[in-house]
Amino acid sequence: MNNLFSRHSIPGAIEYRIVENNPWWHGKPSKAAPKMKRWPFKPILDNFEKKLVPVTLLRGPRRVGKTTLQNQLIDYMLSNGLARPDEILHIQFDEFPDWKEFKSATKSPVLDIAYWFEEKILKVPFNQLARQNRVAYIFFDEVQNLPSWAEQIKSLVDHNDVRVLVTGSSALHIGLGKESLAGRVSQIDIGPLRLSEISEMSDIALPPFAFAGGTNGLNKIEFWKDLAAHGKKLSKERDMVFKLFSDRGGYPAAQERLDIAWEDIARLLIDTVINRVIQHDLRLGEGKGKHKDPRLLEEVFRMCCRYSGQYPAPLKLAEEIRRVYTGNIGTSRILYYLRFLDQAMLIKLVQPLELRLKRRKGYDKLCLCDHALRSAWLNEKIPLDSEGIDATPDYSQIAGHLIEGVIGYFLSDIAEITVNHYPERVREPEVDFIVTAGDVRIPVEIKYRRRIDAIEDTMGLKRFMEKADNRSCFGLLITRDDTEPDPDPRIVRMPASSLLLLR
Repeated sequence: MNNLFSRHSIPGAIEYRIVENNPWWHGKPSKAAPKMKRWPFKPILDNFEKKLVPVTLLRGPRRVGKTTLQNQLIDYMLSNGLARPDEILHIQFDEFPDWKEFKSATKSPVLDIAYWFEEKILKVPFNQLARQNRVAYIFFDEVQNLPSWAEQIKSLVDHNDVRVLVTGSSALHIGLGKESLAGRVSQIDIGPLRLSEISEMSDIALPPFAFAGGTNGLNKIEFWKDLAAHGKKLSKERDMVFKLFSDRGGYPAAQERLDIAWEDIARLLIDTVINRVIQHDLRLGEGKGKHKDPRLLEEVFRMCCRYSGQYPAPLKLAEEIRRVYTGNIGTSRILYYLRFLDQAMLIKLVQPLELRLKRRKGYDKLCLCDHALRSAWLNEKIPLDSEGIDATPDYSQIAGHLIEGVIGYFLSDIAEITVNHYPERVREPEVDFIVTAGDVRIPVEIKYRRRIDAIEDTMGLKRFMEKADNRSCFGLLITRDDTEPDPDPRIVRMPASSLLLLR
């Protein structure tokens, strides 16, 4: 290559690790990937093929399969002739031990690696390759802790015709990157396994209820009636899969190996998910001037496990933590750690709905990423399926809160809607969630019990729908089991297991 393109060099140790990350350059196979492909696989491929934007941003908590997705995409592209081996670069940044040396030698590690790849491996400028109707694909995994990574990727795609997939487990850092890449990026959020994915792992035929995107379907009552009917039609398969989800949660590691005892899975989740966030991500997170206390973060996460699906006051959390932790624990510190856990995507903070320019009332609702994390961290398994709840009735109230947290996190991951909760107000009952789809608000009430009272259990939905300025013409009543249709034609009933079939 002409020396004009010899612009960037990297240390030998880093070069060795990059080559190790890309075995296909030398005709070697990559690590075998699981057969089941998580749902973002096709949307990412579509983004590559449509070429509407050069960057795809995949966000999700640790260990939900982001790296596996990248490996599956690379295998698929190579096997189907969509790219040649020398046209793919993959970097898994959180596994590099020598970044300190590299970061001290350069202010632009992302660009240095990209242009090193262009010169040493591709051996032709990116744009020249594009003129030959080919394209280079760059996969950057867990990039969020590199300095100014988004600005560097912006520079890369502004000057070169390439396709980039970026993944990260920090909503804050990746979210800020999205702002820097405005107009150049498509964002996809991925959480724990959905029921249809667990069914595929277990060879149970349970197709999801898919929608084409946008809010035109979601804001129509017919859409939700069809979802309820879909779940009821497949109730046998649905209940089998929901039992697996109830027992072990939605982390791939828990569902891939049903032969491994739960105690071993719990230790794995603590080590690779929870402790990784507490011990590693906290040190690298925002707020350099703040006193970061892993022990306090542990206790705040413990409170999130206990109060998932609820909206306790930060002062109440601080008071409870003081019983086991000595030190200055004010509400500002509690709020800081709650926001940090939200940024790490272990929880979702669902905000109260503000209407009619009224001052915000209530606190954020805590929605845990996956109830299996609670089971592991508190060493207490709470069943979510009807059979398990009936066998342990003392846990039924906790199960109701946990399923509310599951649904809050699940709904918050749907890009086409926004999700809030509606605290109790004067003469206005609480509503568990308010889903906003376009210009329509959909109240969602969760009654996770064996018997449903058609009057008492729908009071919050009806009161919300009766106010014209709420822009709400129908509501959802989420139950534990299949029931008869609600007497009020504006209310769609379905069990939580059917709602979780939505994709």
